[in-house]
Amino acid sequence: MTETTEPAAIAGLGTAAQAALRALNNAHARETSHLAPADWAHLVREARVALALGEAGFVIAVDAAADYDSPNFLWFRARYPRFLYVDRIVVSAAARGQGIARRLYDAVFEAARDAGLERVVCEVNRVPPNPGSDAFHAALGFAEVGRAELAGGAKTVRYLERLL
Repeated sequence: MTETTEPAAIAGLGTAAQAALRALNNAHARETSHLAPADWAHLVREARVALALGEAGFVIAVDAAADYDSPNFLWFRARYPRFLYVDRIVVSAAARGQGIARRLYDAVFEAARDAGLERVVCEVNRVPPNPGSDAFHAALGFAEVGRAELAGGAKTVRYLERLL
């Protein structure tokens, strides 16, 4: 996979490129979650936004109508009729600090506005902590709207929202 200056649709990438992105995801499973090939393919199909910047990073976001059973997604769907949920955004260690995540989020915000959606939502781990993600999302204007314990209390998340 070659580096690009503009985000590319993940669905349009070849098998090797998608496998590399899935491997990047799985290398960060502590922050996101592990995805088997079939689960990756399903999530990309359901996504309203599934973009990559070469091997530097990617984002996958689904709207409220998605066929998706993530407990975090379902938490938002129980509370909001319309939203764009950022299920995962991952930037490789080598590409951090270069504005990749911000560019990917800009594409998410644009897609949400184009769809007439008023909010973008996500969750960030509280336990185990993810202070870098907390600071990044705060800088983008996200605010906490709830919390939940998952996996029998082994994981706690903060639910975040940014109104557009």
